[in-house]
Amino acid sequence: MTTIFHDIIHREIEVYEDDVIVKSRKQSDHVRDLRKFFQSLRRTAMKSQALTDHLAENPVDEEYEPLKTYFPDEEVMHIDESEQIEKPGWKLFFDGAANMKGVGIGAVLISETGQHYPVTAQLRFYCTNNMDEYEASILGLKMAVDMGVQEVLVLGDSDLLVHQIQGDWETRDLKLIPYRQCLHDLCQRFQSIEFRHIPRIHNKVADALATLASMLHHPDKAYVDPLHIQVRDQHAYCNVVEEELDGKPWFHNIKEYILMGVYPVQATGDQNRTIRRLASGFFFSGGVLYKRTPDLGLLRYIDARQATTIMTEGQKISFVSEKPTVRKGKRQTCLIVNFQDPPGKWDLV
Repeated sequence: MTTIFHDIIHREIEVYEDDVIVKSRKQSDHVRDLRKFFQSLRRTAMKSQALTDHLAENPVDEEYEPLKTYFPDEEVMHIDESEQIEKPGWKLFFDGAANMKGVGIGAVLISETGQHYPVTAQLRFYCTNNMDEYEASILGLKMAVDMGVQEVLVLGDSDLLVHQIQGDWETRDLKLIPYRQCLHDLCQRFQSIEFRHIPRIHNKVADALATLASMLHHPDKAYVDPLHIQVRDQHAYCNVVEEELDGKPWFHNIKEYILMGVYPVQATGDQNRTIRRLASGFFFSGGVLYKRTPDLGLLRYIDARQATTIMTEGQKISFVSEKPTVRKGKRQTCLIVNFQDPPGKWDLV
């Protein structure tokens, strides 16, 4: 009963062990609720009658075989297609992108050693989504021909292009027929070429190139340098040593005040007060300037020459902060260096 009246139970009806009660909030709604109850009952009766008619037309006889309900992989809830593209040799990824900014195509040719050769172009003529896929594949294959590649695996997320060039699907669109012929002629210039469809998630590099080409707008005669992508494993403020134009670190005035109690010659009264305030947190020991940290640690201050020496020796740079200098009212960068195994467990600044 719960299955039959699941949509109205506990709202318009209550089901008990041997009876059903139709309830309504208002007396005027009772007829409507009764109609809804009998409609649900009639739908169930119709389904039951269809099952009864089927059993009557297909009686159990000597030739009857029971349905086998054993499923060997019943624990499998989802099956996804896995694209095996780990094939030795040259690979060509291609893709097209069309948006409100324009139409762009991109391709990347990958050598056997993993060297990437990207190429991209912006299309300034009417082009459909299928046309830009053909344009991208032709652009990449022309580059492969110019580089003397003989065997290549072409990978793209255009299911239509792959099946048309393989001959599985017929090319009926008049705009695509010349593209297919051009692509077919290019394929004849390779000793071995194979087209394979891959999901879009596996075609990110070519898609990024096509999207970049479609969105950039620059004059026709402008020159754009090749795009170099750097790989960095540290923060931007690491391994930075600011050049000391006068050969003195930013803390030179603080050091002079602690040692001799003198101020810079051209310093103003406000700058002298700043030196005194900063010097209260420093102390000088053994020819080295130190600063106490809130956790009772010691920071050793070094100049640019010492910092360069430490970095050359392969020490790990962990943090760079900025401190205001009292010389010329500028900001200087100090370098905080953490040793892997510091002998005294202090940080160098």
